[in-house]
Amino acid sequence: MTNARAGRVPQRRIAETVAAELRTRILNGDDEYRLPTQDQLVQDFGVSYPSIREALRILETEGLVTVRRGNIGGAEVHRPDAASAAYHLGLALQGARVTLGDLAAGLRALEPLCAGECAARTDRATTVVPALIDNVDRSAALLGDGVAFTHTAREFHDLIVSYTPNLTVRYVVATLVTLWSAQEQAWAETLTREGHYPSRDEAEAVVRTHRRIVQEIEAGRGAEAQRLYRTHLSAAQAVVLDQTDDGIVSAAAAGARLALQSVTRARI
Repeated sequence: MTNARAGRVPQRRIAETVAAELRTRILNGDDEYRLPTQDQLVQDFGVSYPSIREALRILETEGLVTVRRGNIGGAEVHRPDAASAAYHLGLALQGARVTLGDLAAGLRALEPLCAGECAARTDRATTVVPALIDNVDRSAALLGDGVAFTHTAREFHDLIVSYTPNLTVRYVVATLVTLWSAQEQAWAETLTREGHYPSRDEAEAVVRTHRRIVQEIEAGRGAEAQRLYRTHLSAAQAVVLDQTDDGIVSAAAAGARLALQSVTRARI
């Protein structure tokens, strides 16, 4: 037992060293980067197959690769994005028993700033506004479909964040927005099944508010865009929180994971 354990520790250290190098390659590589085959990795690092497989398992638990078994085996690379970051943050929040109300308050403090930043962009008329208008038009066409409407209306928030110039703010807020969107998407699906989804009038009000926010952004009125956005966000959150009884943030359950995967990821 002692010898087996002693042998396991060096192998684990070797695997961690290999994983660290591969992690750096994945993060520093471009979107087309692909890992070499296990045979090539064994040759490149001069280590055993078990050490390579252990290194890949480490990266798999981090969400950076998916190891395929069988005749078409290999490792598919996944660069981190808002959805993967939201999942891991969601686990931390769930473990800390953070409520949806707390998550909502955090978003109210941070997300409206992104609308103001969009209004300050000199290229907003050609870059930001057309994308937002297209989203609002698509939302208006889905007023009778609760789940599809919620999904598309939430994309409006993703877009606002994705066009925020500051990368740090963009990534941090996108992670929180993605996590909230997953909770809201699950909520919409449940209420639609039960026939309790908010009325068409309420959905139309969302579309009108989104159009007003776009108008303020287009005019470059950042302060007013932030004010409208914060008021709208608070009202939308209140509807969800009223139905969810201000429960705990959920990321570990199968339904929550599927919701996270279905959320449109911020284009960052």
